[in-house]
Parts: sequence; structure tokens; C-alpha cells
Amino acid sequence: MTAAAEQLNLAQPALGSQMRQLEKELNVSLLVRHSRGVSPTEAGWRLYERTKVILREVEDMRREVQTIGTARRDSIVLGLSPSIMLLIGPDVLLEARSEMPEVFLSLSEERSFVLAEALERGQLDVILAYNIAQRSGFTRQAILEEDFVLVTSPSLAPSNPTVSFAEALEMELVIGGERGLLRSIVEAEAQRLSLKLRLAFEVHSINSMKSLIARGVGASIMPFSLAADELKRGALVGRRIDRPAITRTLYAVHPTGRHLATHEDAMHRFMDKLEAKILAALGQFGRPLK
Repeated sequence: MTAAAEQLNLAQPALGSQMRQLEKELNVSLLVRHSRGVSPTEAGWRLYERTKVILREVEDMRREVQTIGTARRDSIVLGLSPSIMLLIGPDVLLEARSEMPEVFLSLSEERSFVLAEALERGQLDVILAYNIAQRSGFTRQAILEEDFVLVTSPSLAPSNPTVSFAEALEMELVIGGERGLLRSIVEAEAQRLSLKLRLAFEVHSINSMKSLIARGVGASIMPFSLAADELKRGALVGRRIDRPAITRTLYAVHPTGRHLATHEDAMHRFMDKLEAKILAALGQFGRPLK
């Protein structure tokens, strides 16, 4: 309650009083108070989810009414994961201005779980993010599947165009920290197959990982998009992993029922072109799911 009061710029007793008044008005308990703070009851969760929908509809109505009979441009905030930005970069903004002059598009680049949290808070309108779980009040559509590849320096590259997952794990790996999503995917598959990782370096920066790999001190298992530029230039070498393949899924997610813009048809056409551009950049390492 204290943290919530600080975010709302209210005194904690005032916020507590408002919550008690709301519970009295609804004749139901919304919070369970305990020594560690508070937890929502089932009714509290239901109120929270319904309120998010209502507030989004109010915002959509405000936007729609403001654009009627005016030259006002719609404003859309699109969230993209860093790997998507590596693939298509500022081309997104240039193409949006060309394709949709009536829409002002701004970009937010964050890791997928951060984008999902920002979408829930209403700070973003739509996101393209990886391995996002289904959430109440949001529409999720699978866009494409992206392969993980074994990334090495040219001097360490296996002779075969593909390697098994077991063969990839025989190399000393440069990989992210234990809390990282990519490492968790690799470790979960290794555990499923009763295999172990040979850890050379634990690095939290993708650029630092690629720099170490280029020096020939280790290899890594990562999605193609994270090293696409270096792989295309030949600075690094990628080998497809099969037996089994390791993949991740890109989703488009937006609040259920929210219109992306007054010019929604144009926005949908733009999103379709954006997805096609991502697939083209992934080449053989990406497959459409729509």
C-alpha cells in the first residue's frame, strides 16, 4: 500500500481510506491485509481486469472523437524487441511515414517481458515480442517461428551445415546469465534431453558475447536475429541446430477490443508488411505461422 501510494502521489492513510470506501460501496472485500502488505481477493482481481478494459475503451473513445472532422493524426506506440530492431531498425519509422502519413508512429525497444508489462500498463498500443504468454484482456497472434543457431568464429565452425543439439553443447559456450530468457530455453531443452552445458563465459551483453565468439574463445546458441549482421558479413558463422531444432515464437499482442487507429485498415496493412520484412530478414531461419 505504501508503494502504491507513492506512485499515486497520495498519503498512505488516504489511499487505505479510499480502498475501504470502495469495498464498502461494492459490499465485497477486494484486498486481504497481512503482515507483508496486501493481496487481491478473487473479486479484487476481477475488478482489476474489468477496469483495465473499461479504461482502454475510454481512451479509444477519446482518440476517436478527437479525430472526427479534424486533420489530427493518430498516434500509435509500437513496442519491438531488440532483436527485431537489429533486423529492421529505423526502416520501420521511414516506411510508416511513407505508408501511413495520417498516423504518427513511435517505437519503444525493450526486452519482450518488459514490453508485455508496458502493454499492460497502457504505455504501448501493440507489441511484437517473443514467447509471450497469453494474458487476460489481450489478443495474441503467433506471427513466426525463429530458429536458434550455433554461432562460432570462422575458425571453429563445424564442417556440416547443421549440427545436432548434443553436438552444439559439446562446445564451450558463451551465454547469458541464469535469469536470461535465451539461456533458460537452452537449459530447459538440455535438461529434457539429460545433457549438460559447458560454460566458458557468462555474459549479459549480446555485443560482448559476439565479441568473445569472434575471438574464437567459445561459441553460443542464440536466435539467428541476434547475430544476423555478423553472420551475413561472415564475421561469425551460424549452423542450424536440428535433432531437435530449438526455436522461439514471435507474437503480435494488443489489448482486446482496442482499435489500433482510426485508420485501422492502413495500420493492419503496415503490420503485415512489417511482418513480411522480418521474415525476409530471417531467411531460412524463420517460418510464418499466420
